[in-house]
Amino acid sequence: MGAEQSVPAGVEVQPASTAGTGQPYGGAPDLNSEKATAVPSALVLVGPSGVGKGTLAKRLIQDGDQFGFCVSHTTRAPRPNEQHGVHYFFTTKEQFAKEIGEGKFLEYAEVHGNLYGTSVGAVRSVLDSGRVCVLDIDVQGARAVRKSGLKAIFVFIAPPSLEDLANRLAGRGTETVEQITRRLNNAKAEIESINEKGLYDYLLINDDLDEAVKRLKAIAERAAKGLDPEPGMVPERVVLEDVSIQVANGYS
Repeated sequence: MGAEQSVPAGVEVQPASTAGTGQPYGGAPDLNSEKATAVPSALVLVGPSGVGKGTLAKRLIQDGDQFGFCVSHTTRAPRPNEQHGVHYFFTTKEQFAKEIGEGKFLEYAEVHGNLYGTSVGAVRSVLDSGRVCVLDIDVQGARAVRKSGLKAIFVFIAPPSLEDLANRLAGRGTETVEQITRRLNNAKAEIESINEKGLYDYLLINDDLDEAVKRLKAIAERAAKGLDPEPGMVPERVVLEDVSIQVANGYS
């Protein structure tokens, strides 16, 4: 989810109570408590729509009991076969806005009139179980989580090319040409965010699913042990071309 800090018109955000948070108004409670220092880091997966974040997260969680997916909150109505607490925590706009004011979300965004967000409680629930908390969020969400101070490893997942991403989006069969074009335009801006110093710890180009899963597992194992990310795993500069993503300065 993104971090566009807004709520729908007519929904009032209540003043935050700072009791027990250790944070000023609007700040997220500290997840890096004494209890949290004994548990793994979170693993934040970021990347454009269609790049395979969800598939990679699913494979990671299926293959290891030490990983747990962070369930997001939303104000939209459940779809058929969606379960509360499994696919999303479903809530009202009023309750969501109240919890924003109380600083209970690490990041949130309004999308098509509905609110989506990652709550502190959902992250803490996974971390306190001794598992790596896996988050699937967008670039704005990554910026917000980074600023929150949550101990985490941030991985940007990129397609090998925009052409490849376009083919993946078209292969879904769920979007119009206009929607695919909009997603590709958004993807360009998201890929450019790799050049933001200190935002990501790793760049993973998803050109082969099995190989990408293998590389992600190696990164996730560091998170499981609470280790810091390896240095130098993000290139100094990424150049976005029309048909390929070129990495400058010798990164491999």
